[in-house]
Amino acid sequence: INSVGSDALELLRKSPGVIVDKDDNLSLSGKNGVAVYIDGKPSPLTGTDLAAFLKGLQSSQIESIEIIKNPSAKYDAAGNAGIINIKLKKNKTIGTNGSVNAGYMQGIFPKYMAGLNLNHRTKTANWFGNINANLSRNESNFNLYRLVQDSIFDQKNLQTSRNKSVGYKLGADFYVNKKSTLGFVVNGDNDKNSNYSNSSTPITYKPTGVSNKTLLANNNSTGNNSNINFNGNYRYTDTAGKELSIDLDYGNYNILTNQNQPNIYINPTTGVLINQIVYNMVPNTKINLASIKADYEQNVNGGRLGLGIKTSLVATKNQFDRFNVFTSLKILDTLRSNDFNYNENINAAYINYNKQLKKGWLYQVGLRAEHTNSKGTSTGYKYTNKYVVYDSTFTRNYLNFFPSAAITYNKNPASQWTMSYSRRIDRPAYQDLNPFEFKLDEYTFQKGNTTLRPQYTNSISVSNTYKYMLTTSLEYSHVNDVFTQLVDTIDVSKSFISKQNLATQNSLSLNIGRPLMFGKFSGYINFNSNYNKFKANFGAGRTIAVEALQLNLFADNSYKLNKTTTAQLSGWVAGPGIWQGTFKSKAMGGFDIGFSKALLHNKANLKITLTDVMRTMRWSGTSNFAGQLLTASGNWESRQLRLNFTYRFGSTQIKAAKERKSSSETEKNRIKSGGGGLGG
Repeated sequence: INSVGSDALELLRKSPGVIVDKDDNLSLSGKNGVAVYIDGKPSPLTGTDLAAFLKGLQSSQIESIEIIKNPSAKYDAAGNAGIINIKLKKNKTIGTNGSVNAGYMQGIFPKYMAGLNLNHRTKTANWFGNINANLSRNESNFNLYRLVQDSIFDQKNLQTSRNKSVGYKLGADFYVNKKSTLGFVVNGDNDKNSNYSNSSTPITYKPTGVSNKTLLANNNSTGNNSNINFNGNYRYTDTAGKELSIDLDYGNYNILTNQNQPNIYINPTTGVLINQIVYNMVPNTKINLASIKADYEQNVNGGRLGLGIKTSLVATKNQFDRFNVFTSLKILDTLRSNDFNYNENINAAYINYNKQLKKGWLYQVGLRAEHTNSKGTSTGYKYTNKYVVYDSTFTRNYLNFFPSAAITYNKNPASQWTMSYSRRIDRPAYQDLNPFEFKLDEYTFQKGNTTLRPQYTNSISVSNTYKYMLTTSLEYSHVNDVFTQLVDTIDVSKSFISKQNLATQNSLSLNIGRPLMFGKFSGYINFNSNYNKFKANFGAGRTIAVEALQLNLFADNSYKLNKTTTAQLSGWVAGPGIWQGTFKSKAMGGFDIGFSKALLHNKANLKITLTDVMRTMRWSGTSNFAGQLLTASGNWESRQLRLNFTYRFGSTQIKAAKERKSSSETEKNRIKSGGGGLGG
């Protein structure tokens, strides 16, 4: 009930073991390499664009969330923390049917959502489609205290954003015969947004405590993000256990942003203008993805053998134009404008086998090989005491093997034990390789890193399920070349944000979960703890050695008041931990209350909920690196009153629906737009 009016990012924030940091990055059991899938297919974006996509995906569309910590060799090797698969609701009824839903949310500002879902199923075909729209206005606060040598920068930022998004899906499955199914799916979304940031940063000389100037950076930006994806699929199954699945995918993504950034310096005492510098930045990203994969399974020697191949192609074009603005005139700054093109080809093959043995033993072993070819080219200029011609072309060519194994003992079904192992990889997001310098304000900018290497993870876990109810798992992971977002210094007091490879990360996590049922009461409680240790040495005193034990708790409780009415209380707490390898975060959490009422002979449902009742969902953290002390904090419209109404119409005769999976898996996960760093 309390998920009503929520978006996918909010649901993930409250999911067991999942942490969402200050920049909306996801981590699972303390590791940040999370691969996000939608219906077994990858989400198209990462970073700020993934967050924006998840915020536009409403809870009314979501059936469940699967967390797969140690995927088999059949899955792409990307995602060192595992896979989060968001399963959308599917219509399984014969005939013509559908549903409509509408929602209203009130925080500081009102927000609206609506959706329509239609389905028509016969004995020979199934046609389906849906459209969902979201209109919102949101407010958030961001505060950053930065101490660099003898200067203090105390930034206070209030951001207001508006968002209009429309998502759609259209597809069909044709049942050629009893063994073969042919299908296609077209889906996409269009998101238009605008952001206004009111930022004030007093700059103080620490020895005297006197502020000699204040920086006003009242940025405003507009964005238009769109994507469309095509999938064609074929599936063959027979009574002997043979299965063949073939998927062809193509996706196109366009990300366009136009940001105006005035940097106005005033005297903090008199308010007199000291200086003014205005920039206009227009980054434009176009990405094309194409992939094909085939999976085959059959019974062999009392077990199940799986084989598969996949090839994927990615081409990205990034144009970054920066203009210096003088009153109504703006001039292209050719020294600071840039183009970045990136192409990547990954070819993969795998073999997987599982078998049930006597005396309650079951095992699975697999091996996946992935060969990566990539090339990136950046043309423009760079600063080395002066601006010089910069043509950075880099190539990567490497072959990796990723073994996985699991063994289960369930002689006593009331107490089942499983041990598993996997090796996985996370390749840099495309834009993290992009060496553009994207200014957040006069003293902070963000840039990519062409030398960024993939990170590799070895994980082993042991789990137990007791009496089908109590699940306990213990996992250890070692990560080499782990990604982290560093806030480094340049030109004495200026900061730049970039992704770097740390030496290692060691992670140990414990997860305990149990459902509860007593008469009219039902619930679920989950406890998760993880210990993380990050270590790196970049020379010249620039070292990282941080560790933390984080404790997290999630609880959900429902009580059936009568046949048509249910009440719910849910809450979560995330203890102090580590974000992105350097930031030590403080505890945060909150709880929600809600009610659900069935109407019109159970064809309709009305839900009302109040989120973050005590307004405790406020984040904060500190970082101390390269002689720079950072303290950051913020909050958003977490307390909202939400109403949602859903009405279902048409046939109610149930028939199993076909699962659809795409071949464009990890490639889509790495698409990311620039300019979404610490000050974003």
